[in-house]
Amino acid sequence: MSLLTNELGAKIGKRFANVSLAIQQSSLPRDLQELVMLRASQINGCGWCVDYHTKEAAAAGETAVRLNLVAVWRESTVFTEAERAALALAEEGTRLADAHQGVSDETWAQVREHYDDDQTAALVYLVAMINAANRLGVIVRNQGGSYEPGMFANLTN
Repeated sequence: MSLLTNELGAKIGKRFANVSLAIQQSSLPRDLQELVMLRASQINGCGWCVDYHTKEAAAAGETAVRLNLVAVWRESTVFTEAERAALALAEEGTRLADAHQGVSDETWAQVREHYDDDQTAALVYLVAMINAANRLGVIVRNQGGSYEPGMFANLTN
């Protein structure tokens, strides 16, 4: 099923995209947003979203090394402390069923050390929205591989 070609699905999708656009336009760095969305998508097994966020990040100039190491960011040296805090929040906010306590105090403190209130709000909403998008993609069985960067640029118009 394509939610974008279904009338109600497209109507809801447009509103969903508008929330994502507000996050995208925040002061949270765009490259960081793509890394966070990629990591959550990897955890959730959403092929479409992994494809999407890998290609968008690469098109925006992200290096292949960093994209390849997102899945193992804890065991790599290519991410800043601020990026590591955001990736930890993404993981803990995504694995709620696995981590019954939710986001740890340690991760929350690291996020607050590196991000101001607006950036933190954007990061929290980003994690929630990508998890929702992942679930939509997995439920309707969207497959990765066909996304082209910028493909949905005018979805919110």
